[in-house]
Amino acid sequence: MNRRSFLATAGAASALFTDRIHGQAGGASGGGPAKPELRLGTVTYNLAKSWDLDTIIKNCTETKFTGVELRTTHAHGVEITLPAEKRKEVKTRFADSPVKLVGLGTTCEYHSPDPAVLAKNIEETKQWVKLAADVGAAGVKVRPNGLPPNVPEEKTLEQIGKALKQCAAFGAEHGIPIRLEVHGRDTARFPRIQKILQHADHPNFWICWNCNNEDLQDGGIEANFNMVKSRLGLVHLKDLYEDYPYPKFVKMLQGINYEGYCLAEVPESTDPIRVMKYMRGHWRTLQGLS
Repeated sequence: MNRRSFLATAGAASALFTDRIHGQAGGASGGGPAKPELRLGTVTYNLAKSWDLDTIIKNCTETKFTGVELRTTHAHGVEITLPAEKRKEVKTRFADSPVKLVGLGTTCEYHSPDPAVLAKNIEETKQWVKLAADVGAAGVKVRPNGLPPNVPEEKTLEQIGKALKQCAAFGAEHGIPIRLEVHGRDTARFPRIQKILQHADHPNFWICWNCNNEDLQDGGIEANFNMVKSRLGLVHLKDLYEDYPYPKFVKMLQGINYEGYCLAEVPESTDPIRVMKYMRGHWRTLQGLS
């Protein structure tokens, strides 16, 4: 092989390698119009759990993370006990910043066989909805968290779904979507999520994809994605170096023109700015962006 042929072959191989990294079937410049960038933000669990609101806004602004979900019990202090004046302050602080308050992350769950516990969680969800409306949050995240023993599975899934329907209806009255995180031992399996969806039949109820290993079971990630793609309202991302099909997942999000947020739910770090900058760079590379 002469030098000119070698360089041509090497160049073609390099281009193909770049395309594979970018998750593209062809060249970076080929074909149809460019997809819009998938919006990246963070959950305060766990990376930002010790940050106050000023630090959250400062760090997200510096690293170009454009949204945040505030998880309950963390240092930001945005809780249902917050008085009215403080709620106005939170709303103003986010409104005056480039960071969107994507949502409030609760631990409300609806699987308990104890009617009093179930009623308490539904009522607490309603309080979070009111808080979200007051602080300008774009949604409230709740979760399933398991199947209690000695209770028929179908009964529990129906109970979760009907509780969610009630919460979604209340949220609609206040303009706040309810997002169900795909979460919990047993309940993170998509056939069960689908049954919950059927019982929670309400237009104000959405799914929060959670990048779990369970996504790869029960027919695989594409089959599970297709179950919920019409109701996908939020995405939680884990570390992008993990053994999870992120290139394929990004292409699926792009394929449905997903316009919601993808939020980093990653461990705490002694150098969070560096972690966030690396994550944003990797996230853009997965989308084929420079």
